[in-house]
Amino acid sequence: MNREQAALRIASLVDEINTHRRAYYQQDSVLISDAEYDALMRELEGLEAEHPELITGDSPTQSVGGAASATFAPSPHLDRMWSLDNVFSREELAAWVAKAPANNYLCELKIDGLAINLRYENGKLVSAATRGDGVVGEDVTANVKTIKSIPHILAGEGHPAVVEIRGEIFFAVDDFDKLNAGLIAEGKAPFANPRNSASGSLRQKDSKVTASRPLRMLVHGIGAWSDAPFKNQSELYALLASWGLPTSERFKVVSDLDAIWGYIENFEKHRHHLEHEIDGVVIKVDERSEQQELGYTSRAPRWAIAYKYPPEQVHTKLLDIRVSVGRTGRATPYAVVEPVKVAGSVVEFATLHNQDVVKAKGVKIGDTIVLRKAGDVIPEILGPVIDLRDGSERDFVMPSNCPDCGAPLRPESEGDIDLRCSNPRSCPAQLRERIAYIGSRGVLDIEALGEVAAAALTRSVDHEPILTSESWLFDLTLDSLNDDLFRKKDGSPSETALKLLRNLEDAKSRPLWRLLTALGIRHVGPVAARSLCDYFGSFEAIFSADEKQLSEVSGVGETLARSIIDWYSEDWHREVIAAWTHSGVQLATPGHPGPGAASVIDGKFSGLTIVATGSLKQFTREGIEEAIISNGGKAASSVSKKTSFVVAGENAGSKLAKAEELGVEVINEDEFMRRLQG
Repeated sequence: MNREQAALRIASLVDEINTHRRAYYQQDSVLISDAEYDALMRELEGLEAEHPELITGDSPTQSVGGAASATFAPSPHLDRMWSLDNVFSREELAAWVAKAPANNYLCELKIDGLAINLRYENGKLVSAATRGDGVVGEDVTANVKTIKSIPHILAGEGHPAVVEIRGEIFFAVDDFDKLNAGLIAEGKAPFANPRNSASGSLRQKDSKVTASRPLRMLVHGIGAWSDAPFKNQSELYALLASWGLPTSERFKVVSDLDAIWGYIENFEKHRHHLEHEIDGVVIKVDERSEQQELGYTSRAPRWAIAYKYPPEQVHTKLLDIRVSVGRTGRATPYAVVEPVKVAGSVVEFATLHNQDVVKAKGVKIGDTIVLRKAGDVIPEILGPVIDLRDGSERDFVMPSNCPDCGAPLRPESEGDIDLRCSNPRSCPAQLRERIAYIGSRGVLDIEALGEVAAAALTRSVDHEPILTSESWLFDLTLDSLNDDLFRKKDGSPSETALKLLRNLEDAKSRPLWRLLTALGIRHVGPVAARSLCDYFGSFEAIFSADEKQLSEVSGVGETLARSIIDWYSEDWHREVIAAWTHSGVQLATPGHPGPGAASVIDGKFSGLTIVATGSLKQFTREGIEEAIISNGGKAASSVSKKTSFVVAGENAGSKLAKAEELGVEVINEDEFMRRLQG
């Protein structure tokens, strides 16, 4: 790029970035994602580094934040509020460490919130202001005083005549979710992210609105303070905490790049177990004398840097909203989006739950939307970017008929939001999903019967579907498997076909509870199925029982008992059981003593209630539950005082915290294996 081209591109970038900054800082509106904004800034920084003579006074690389809004009175900061430069890789972080050598570094979490400046005089809170352009912010004192975690009078003694306290205003994740749920219930548009909600809640003209929202604050530094007595950042935090200011306990002082990187990796793994959103880690030179020696650029301290995690929230285009039908007939709208990389993977689809959720989120087909994907969580649409609408967008209309079989979509009962296909027996979508469910790991665990195989067994292109009911699943033969998935080019059976038949033969003798789960009876999951099969011992006994007898089983209430009876009352459901019996499926537990006389397994975990949590290396979740139950124990899903011990794998979250709070024994996977093996 020559100088003339660079000048044109720099001018374009400056204009575009400043437009986004005005929207973000003054209007609480996000027109592009953080990742897109960061990319624009990095491009501008690169071009300005190559052509420093083209840097202008209005360049966002030369300023902090945005101008203060006219909605609030201006409030000058005694000491300038700075921004932070960003790095996105270990290599970039290493380059910063080389430029900012220090004895120690302080690592802390980068909260996704709103920067705030509190001014205390002789220990009394006298003003509060947003960052604004770093020099002048907005006076939000009345609103800040409604935040419970911010003291109006500092604790302790010996407070300076004047001190500025810097920190971040934010919403806890749970509070943010509750706020959005309330807004949706009121028919209002939800906030797109916690940062926007924090900013919008703090910048209310009526402080009563701010008071009604559970905002929080964490302190991360200071501004003006004459002759401040602290020698390093970590010592400062201890002093501020003694004054009653909210400080984080998650910071850590380390001495080298490897330790910094270890802190970054640890919180990247555990970021979704925190009470607040983070988008990275801030690394600061710990000693104040070294900070002063390194100084500042025109917009940021040289002694601090922000490491940004890969984005989990991006902007993309909503291309269409379609409807899928699941195994229970539930019709679920889902979004088709312009493919976008988020949280390490490319996303093309996102759930929308039901037509009321589509309406509540206020999205239209053709919108630019905010899409979030946190770790392995299903992608979620947070809302539209309304400012980018051009009038071509259109509303989604929920179909009145099943998109797969044409049968009417109806609510199951009066007042039910969800619509369901009224053709459960023959709807190809429902059958496909039921077949895939039967083969899933938590049910019959048939390796060769996944979603692809289920689709091949139930689709019709130039022939009738291989399966028109799950009744005939165990009667499949090589001759009947005529789909391309099950045939080589020469027409002979593929390895997939051979493997499927072997797997199905093995599945005929699966534990009875797995076979009961495979029927897909509403509310009858693995836990209830285990209880029923342990109590009754056979399908015949279960389906001969009345509602009172079924309800006598531990964990089986009236609703579940009624569901079993209603399921069995359908002729075609009874046909499934009859066909499986004819195919040689074992629908009774050998040696079971009969209904009501459930055998008690005497094993290594007899009488123990065990909870497994986190990622395990040697077990699937179903596998460890099987190991616990087959050895006489109870596999529980939640921790209580009655829990005997917790098996904690990697990334164990709230269950581990609950166990520690209650004093319940916690062991790792290796110790569990030792106890299992005796």
